[in-house]
Amino acid sequence: MFRMNEDELLRDHISQFITLLNDLKNVEVKIDDKDQTILLLYSLPYSYKFFRETLIYGKDKLSFEDLKGHLLSKDKLDNEFGSDSKEDRQASVLVASKKQDKMCHYCKKLGHVKANCHKIAK
Repeated sequence: MFRMNEDELLRDHISQFITLLNDLKNVEVKIDDKDQTILLLYSLPYSYKFFRETLIYGKDKLSFEDLKGHLLSKDKLDNEFGSDSKEDRQASVLVASKKQDKMCHYCKKLGHVKANCHKIAK
């Protein structure tokens, strides 16, 4: 199985994974989005265990693009804040991604809800 090493960069792993998917596609092996997502999740090392479990059980549907976005956000946070507690960083990524999923029905912008919209005069 294609597995990421603990010392490998996440961006490099995702890039290699996408290259592998494209190689398979070129020889007419089709892997649907759900299976691509599961394969990428389980190609991550043990240190991503909590992150993986939270993503699997925290969303009804998780697309490959969503997963890639969550992973790249995690990587960015890891690089910006160093590596204190992996669980804390993973939780931060999920909180940040859930914030981005919220959309204000008043101003139609992501990151907040109508009750917290700055455009509504209070």
